[in-house]
Amino acid sequence: MTINEYVRIIWRRGWILALVAALTAASAFVFSKLQTPIYKSTIYLLVQPARTDFGLTQSAKILLRSYVAWMDTDNRAKDVIEAMQLDTEPQTLRGNITIASDDSRFVIQIDAKNENGDLANDVAKKWAELFIQWRNEENQKQRKEDRVDAILLDEPRFVTDRPKTSINTIAGGVLGLLIGGVIVFILEYLESAVIRSAADIERQFNLPVLGAIPAAEGARRKR
Repeated sequence: MTINEYVRIIWRRGWILALVAALTAASAFVFSKLQTPIYKSTIYLLVQPARTDFGLTQSAKILLRSYVAWMDTDNRAKDVIEAMQLDTEPQTLRGNITIASDDSRFVIQIDAKNENGDLANDVAKKWAELFIQWRNEENQKQRKEDRVDAILLDEPRFVTDRPKTSINTIAGGVLGLLIGGVIVFILEYLESAVIRSAADIERQFNLPVLGAIPAAEGARRKR
């Protein structure tokens, strides 16, 4: 097919593409709006060795993973529930928490998800505060030069985690274009066997038309 033929198809069938894309995009938008929003709160902890020599620094990097393991347990979830008097199970609360470490920056990131953004902030902060409290207790058993402190870098902030309405709407529109393209292809395929004019013959068989039989007089009158 030539470029002109593609342009002709788009000109004739473009409304199908636009209609299907609009319908799927609108459906995705409405579906996103009907979903219950889930918010994600993020808080960062800085793990800071008392001295910056290579040995303690390397030990702190290794300990970061141990700290994450200590925090990411049902016991910690239970502590948070008791401290905040939440009406939930430790396994359920822990399922909405993600904890990860960044060895290059000595940072631990805590993400908390909840339908209530403010509650997500409170849970993330309480989880971090319990870790800081534990580190302070452990540091009392160590010499000052061997201590590893945990510092809260900033207050937690929540953002909408899902639904991502804009992304869903765009994805719905793209899907609609693909579906519309399939519909147009099927329609063109079905009509390709129907010959309506000399141009159709030339296009289908790649042969010039030397002449055409005119329509009968009776057929013209019926028209």
